[in-house]
Amino acid sequence: MHTQSLASWRHEHTFGNDSPRRAERRTLVVTALTVVTMVVEITAGLAFGSMALLADGLHMGSHAIALGISAFAYIYARRHAADPRFAFGTGKVNALGGFTGAVLLVVFALVMATESVSRFIEPVPIAFEWAIAVAVVGLLVNGVSVLILGGHGHGGSHHHHHEHGESGRHHHHPDRRDFSLRAAYLHVIADALTSLLAIFALLAGKYLGAVWLDPLMGVVGAVLVARWSWNLLVDTSGVLLDRQAPSDVVDAVRGSIESHADDRVADLHLWSIGPGQYAAALSVVTDVPWEPEHYRTLLPADIGIVHATIEVHKCPNHTDDGA
Repeated sequence: MHTQSLASWRHEHTFGNDSPRRAERRTLVVTALTVVTMVVEITAGLAFGSMALLADGLHMGSHAIALGISAFAYIYARRHAADPRFAFGTGKVNALGGFTGAVLLVVFALVMATESVSRFIEPVPIAFEWAIAVAVVGLLVNGVSVLILGGHGHGGSHHHHHEHGESGRHHHHPDRRDFSLRAAYLHVIADALTSLLAIFALLAGKYLGAVWLDPLMGVVGAVLVARWSWNLLVDTSGVLLDRQAPSDVVDAVRGSIESHADDRVADLHLWSIGPGQYAAALSVVTDVPWEPEHYRTLLPADIGIVHATIEVHKCPNHTDDGA
């Protein structure tokens, strides 16, 4: 067989990951905004001798690192999309970036909880004016960041949501399955939540004398951040470990193949290889075999299967004379 005749049977494995995503640009903007805010707060803290500003600047630095990881995941996945060393493209780099961001969120939650408990045990004087000002600045910056990121990436594990993509086909919500974007969103929303809770606690402490609310709000924030990070860890680790797709997706694929009375799916593997993208490997047993391409056309067009390997086997108990 000539090499030229194989060309029509080969296809690329970039699956669209070689093109910049809108989320990549948004994440880069938010990362730059966070870095600028960090530099301003650290500079002001050193110049004015404010520990509150300095501490918040260093805190922004930790989120800048996390956002930078999300941005790096987009860039790396795009630049290496055609690298043949990646069997199914670089879509899982997105999940790896989200997983790393989730781990950092866990660390952030632990630091918040530890610091808050220590404030319960050993209260420290609070410079309310400076602290409130820093919290307001942090809230504004993170509010803008949330708007830039588009408000996507809520915690939870819903897999049934669909929407039409830019190509016009129906598939799983790209932002819902875009773990790098979700990690970036959770970092800025966690920071915004921290600032909001801090403002409430500081105002109560300043005007009502309820100083104990400051560490309490820290604990509340830590619990919420831990819950979000856990949901993200579960979803991203499932993708990294090739967890089988949700049952409704698997059932849709099985049902589409078994729509013919003689066709049965003997083996089915369906796993995520990128945001809103699945690979499938299935074996069909049938009395009257068709070419694999026939069964490929039966696969649902609305769940984002971008790579499918299909085996077709004739049922051994069937003979052509009907015996």
